Amino acid sequence: SPPAAVSQVTVRDALNQALDEELERDERVFLLGEEVAQYDGAYKISRGLWKKYGDKRVIDTPISEMGFAGIAVGAAMAGLRPVCEFMTFNFSMQAIDQVINSAAKSCYMSAGSISVPIVFRGPNGASAGVAAQHSQCFAAWYGHCPGLKVVSPWSAEDAKGLLKSSIRDDNPVVMLESELLYGVPFEMSEQAQSKDFVIPIGKAKIERPGTHVTLVAHSRPVGHCMEAATVLSKEGVECEVINLRTIRPMDIETVEASVVKTNHLVTVEGGWPQFGVGAEICARIMEGPAFNYLDAPAVRVTGADVPMPYAKILEDNSIPQVKDIVFAVKKALNI
Repeated sequence: SPPAAVSQVTVRDALNQALDEELERDERVFLLGEEVAQYDGAYKISRGLWKKYGDKRVIDTPISEMGFAGIAVGAAMAGLRPVCEFMTFNFSMQAIDQVINSAAKSCYMSAGSISVPIVFRGPNGASAGVAAQHSQCFAAWYGHCPGLKVVSPWSAEDAKGLLKSSIRDDNPVVMLESELLYGVPFEMSEQAQSKDFVIPIGKAKIERPGTHVTLVAHSRPVGHCMEAATVLSKEGVECEVINLRTIRPMDIETVEASVVKTNHLVTVEGGWPQFGVGAEICARIMEGPAFNYLDAPAVRVTGADVPMPYAKILEDNSIPQVKDIVFAVKKALNI
């Protein structure tokens, strides 16, 4: 049979496709947030959807995160399936009471009788030149809370498949996108572009197999790991790159199986070091069966332990670069 057609799709278009397909598939789905309707979305993720679906399905809100997140949670409890867009996840702090106390805890506190099928989505982590108020990564914050599912896509395929799964899930899902990936094109198979394509929440993906060291990342740093793996490959070091895809529930089994094979672990993330995603992965590996296979301590590569500076040179030094990953791998392998 001929090879399946592969085309280049940006993360922005993949998210738009997913929203369009799910709005069409289920009339309970609706999108709300700042600028999502008439302006076509602050980042143009919802381009064309207001014209296609109208005011009831794509709703512009006032600049009041706590207000519209609360409306969305109430709508979810009443049987709708809202997608609540935050213009950046830093502003979800305004609404964290709704996300945690109203959405995450309701199913458990109601003994399972109240489900809250809602997706909170938007850009998370560092963008470019927007300083500390707009650059924080919330993967560790939201990944900390039982009752939430937390997904963090890298590629266009991740973005589409995870958003569709998140909308169909009966639990509250926090979807942490990257503004810097929106315009990046990725190869997407014909299968990934079909209306039935979903990626199961809670499953990591091995983006590149390798034998010498396991690199684990999520969101934009997955791309940095792929670049670092290419550089290291020229020096005879073969990295296995794991794209976590989901922060909670975390697929530690895939990481364990890889560590058993490579005997070395390096975690990479844009967030802060203390209580971070990498810290959790290291702890789980230490407590589990893969610990006895480690030939060296695990190494974390993280953002700097400071609020994000505004100056470009300082910003570059505050988020992990390819060279930092290469350095960490050599440290782990003692070369």
